[in-house]
Amino acid sequence: MDQLKYPIGQYNSPVEITKEHREEWIKVLAELPVLLKKSVMNLNEEQLNTEYRPGGWTIRQVIHHIADSHMNSFIRFKLSLTEDSPIIKPYDEKKWAELYDTRSAPIEISLALIESLHERWVLLLNSLNEKQFSRSFIHPEDQKTIPLDNALGLYAWHSRHHLSHITELLKRMNWD
Repeated sequence: MDQLKYPIGQYNSPVEITKEHREEWIKVLAELPVLLKKSVMNLNEEQLNTEYRPGGWTIRQVIHHIADSHMNSFIRFKLSLTEDSPIIKPYDEKKWAELYDTRSAPIEISLALIESLHERWVLLLNSLNEKQFSRSFIHPEDQKTIPLDNALGLYAWHSRHHLSHITELLKRMNWD
């Protein structure tokens, strides 16, 4: 079950984050919209409403979750770049995934959103210098300070993590 939940493993940040790490992670964010679209373009409604694992979200929910999560992250980046260590607003992703739009909206809406959002996000990320990547936000649940370069690594992992949920299901179901 852990392999289905974490097909690429859990996120582990490098001890020291280098410029090369950041470049690779930005590339992951830049490529995600195309890879997502390619992975789901031939799926029918029944397939989109299939859970990627027992008790997990449907492919539709995963797509909408990525849009929700990455919008929140983009805003956290902008807050961190314009405020000193802002305390961010957490959200309950599980409850968001159960809302009507996440369970039923056409995936094309979130695919377009992810495409536009990632284009903006990558543009912003490519403009940042070392000092800006060291800016941070505070997560209120554990009062942990999270530098932007760590957040970038986490969201590159998050992108690959959920893309793998979809592509691994496609392989298991012989839908690819």
